Amino acid sequence: YIAKMMIEYRHSLEGITDDALGGFFSGWPSPPSVSKFREILEKSYAVALAWDSERSEVIGFATAISDGVFAAFIPLLEVKADYQKRGIGRELVRRIEAQLGGMYSIDIVCDPEMESFYSRLGYVSLCGQAKRFRLAMDDLAHTK
Repeated sequence: YIAKMMIEYRHSLEGITDDALGGFFSGWPSPPSVSKFREILEKSYAVALAWDSERSEVIGFATAISDGVFAAFIPLLEVKADYQKRGIGRELVRRIEAQLGGMYSIDIVCDPEMESFYSRLGYVSLCGQAKRFRLAMDDLAHTK
């Protein structure tokens, strides 16, 4: 339980160390290394970070990729387990959407257990297809 939360939201990694980025991708078979995670955040079209200033750590994040005109995709949204159910994920999505303002399409692919979360934020289920290259994740996990 976290008694006092001093959460601020940021849109850059300025002043954030690799140590402050740890603890994400729990349960992933081959999570990206912290350096690859930093690279993902740096190269994203838009990023929103939830920062716990009391603990000096990132406790949630969302990323978006986009053509900058018509369409965007939110590939990653994660909030650390101790901080879930406090509106942080909803605020991260709101902030990413604000950065993507004016886009016709913002798409998200999620696990079935997350559909109700996104539905409450106005997203609807669509038909789609995806191709995953699982071995590429192994490379991300082992690359510095």
